[in-house]
Amino acid sequence: MLPCVQHGGRMPIRMRVLFLLFLSFASLAIAGNKKKNLLPTYVLKARTVAVLIDPASGISTTAPLANKTAQEDVEKAIMKWGRFSPVMDSQNADLVIVIRKGSGKLVTQTIGGAPTSDRPVIVQQTDNQIRIGGQHGPPPGSTPTPPQDTRTGPQTEVGPSQDMFAVYEGHVEGSFEQRPPVWQYVTKDALHSPDVPAVAEFRKIVEESEKQQKAKP
Repeated sequence: MLPCVQHGGRMPIRMRVLFLLFLSFASLAIAGNKKKNLLPTYVLKARTVAVLIDPASGISTTAPLANKTAQEDVEKAIMKWGRFSPVMDSQNADLVIVIRKGSGKLVTQTIGGAPTSDRPVIVQQTDNQIRIGGQHGPPPGSTPTPPQDTRTGPQTEVGPSQDMFAVYEGHVEGSFEQRPPVWQYVTKDALHSPDVPAVAEFRKIVEESEKQQKAKP
């Protein structure tokens, strides 16, 4: 066994150099990750957003209004933020936000075939805004449900156990389900009512992306 040589509490020059190199590479890696997570320009320029319930999700047998409540909470939080205006038509929206309330389980029993997108009358009020609208049938731009799947009945649903908040680019041909989200937040209580932490996290990344974009030479 080689003897352990002490240097009176000093770090050898070679070790100091390696340590400084490690810190330099670590800093570059962190900076690279931050840059990678920045949102594209079209998100920063967006002004309208459509909030949809994930078409693949059924109605929970234990909390049948969970997704509907989360949808309205997200829209109210966006209205309170004031940067984007919620709209009903996803085809004409600059961004499409898809939400899904988690059940805490990977496999759950739900009711399938029910029209989760129907919203006959919408009346939402924040401190300084009132929004009135309505939606009947699947929103434009979403994948139409096959006729054989329209019968309402129990089904076994396999999906994320946590709340999901996904942002997609708008004004794109085809269904949003056919392309990856530009930003996604999946965690426990991401859609917690009424504060909706997912909207707060989205706001943080939007403001950070805008700040770094302005800082570019």
